Amino acid sequence: MLLAVVFALGFVFFGVGSGSTGISDALQNAFHFGNNGGTSISSLQKKAAKAPNNPTAWRNLATALEQKQRTQEAVSALERYTTLRPKDQGALAELASQYGTLATNYSNDYSAAQQQMAEQESPASAFGPPSTTPFGRAFASSSALRDPISAAVATLAAARQQTAYSNYQGAQRSAESAYQRLVTLNPNDATSQIQLGQAAQAAQDTPTAIKALTAFLKLAPTDPLAPQVRQALKALKAQAAAGASGATAG
Repeated sequence: MLLAVVFALGFVFFGVGSGSTGISDALQNAFHFGNNGGTSISSLQKKAAKAPNNPTAWRNLATALEQKQRTQEAVSALERYTTLRPKDQGALAELASQYGTLATNYSNDYSAAQQQMAEQESPASAFGPPSTTPFGRAFASSSALRDPISAAVATLAAARQQTAYSNYQGAQRSAESAYQRLVTLNPNDATSQIQLGQAAQAAQDTPTAIKALTAFLKLAPTDPLAPQVRQALKALKAQAAAGASGATAG
């Protein structure tokens, strides 16, 4: 349920007008950063290992890994590259995008674990004895007559859910961090501000989301997405106010 709330709070932006190049354009441009010339990944890994301070080696490796959808490894390569080239805005956008892909993968893992738990519970509810009978109450009890195999599967699925959720949150926070670096380099770019706002919202960092989306509206007040952003800001500010009231009351 907690993850469902996190997803429900998020909002997706597909482009930015007036004063912005558009998110889709930004992401497309971010993917065109070098050509590995068909070189194998193992060869590129060896080159990067032999020359750990060579940014080109890490960037080419990241490209090859992305083409093979080895996202976690691509993220590691991009992290190394952006450490060596911290002002490369295209690479930072690429890194943030890859973290977003990881977050999507983890959310899919969470959903799969949730489905697995539901499938384990369904047979018991469909074929078990009536819950109004003594045997039915015992059958439904988690401490009596529970199939040990089903219990073990349910426990593993619950652990998988928790792991997926933790990984999802970590990926969202890392994406937010990458966008923060972008905004630091170019605070007047509306696209970066709205991307940061979205990532911060997904990471449940309400203050940062409010700040970034407010900056976006100042930079692109007539953008077609501005009405949506204003609605999101209203909801975020209400959420922040509710949280502050709850903390005061506590």
